[in-house]
Amino acid sequence: MSYTAWIISIGNELLIGKTVNTNASWLARKLTLLGYDVRRIITVPDSEEDEVEVFRDAIKRGIRVVISTGGLGPTFDDRTSEYLAKALNRKYVINDEALRLVVETFKSRGLELTEPRLKQAKMPEGAKPLPNPVGTAPGIWVEEGNTIIIALPGVPAEMMAIFENYVEPRLREMGPRLHFVEKSITVKGVPEADLAPIIEKGMKMSNRIYIKSHPKGHEIRAPLVEVHVYVSSEDIKSAEDEINRVLNFLISAIREKGGEVLSA
Repeated sequence: MSYTAWIISIGNELLIGKTVNTNASWLARKLTLLGYDVRRIITVPDSEEDEVEVFRDAIKRGIRVVISTGGLGPTFDDRTSEYLAKALNRKYVINDEALRLVVETFKSRGLELTEPRLKQAKMPEGAKPLPNPVGTAPGIWVEEGNTIIIALPGVPAEMMAIFENYVEPRLREMGPRLHFVEKSITVKGVPEADLAPIIEKGMKMSNRIYIKSHPKGHEIRAPLVEVHVYVSSEDIKSAEDEINRVLNFLISAIREKGGEVLSA
């Protein structure tokens, strides 16, 4: 089976240089780690013609996984779900499960369910909503032939939360048979901001590695950060060797910064 992937970034703000496209690079690394072959990263405007064309092209080419970001919000130009329905030649309908998620979200925040907000529950017929732990618009999971299309919000925090909680586990399960190794270290005495360049260097050591920091203490007075590292590889020994190589680099660089590694 082919494990190809396209990333489609939607939004005029990306094309005029107002917003830096960090979503695409983040998703590309995640997909590569999961063993998917990212063939294209495409940026299109909030335009019916462009969005319909790019979704149909991906399906025509038999791309296994297509992930789009942007255009799921309540404003007049957020029309990705509508254009996706047109690309699939499906009805654009209220999804009952998405409606429940949207109603619960706005009710919990004491907000009125207006017509623009209700729009976030509309999806191509047969799609499945993906809960949004951070924002209001659910993501969309829809299959057409051999192609899986996943539409996510453009707000990075929302996109990441939906992907890590609801998309990544499914893509890992259905993807190539890879070995995943995960390890964590806890760093004391170095603020997360000062760890960032060290983590960036560690990420560049391999295409199949992902490093995430989780602050636990006060950023200035008592910095305490958990650094989570995971690697994928075709065989377990390569994965173990790779993660140990990166961890040794991180620990050495952190100690040079005057930090203390509490666990490894």
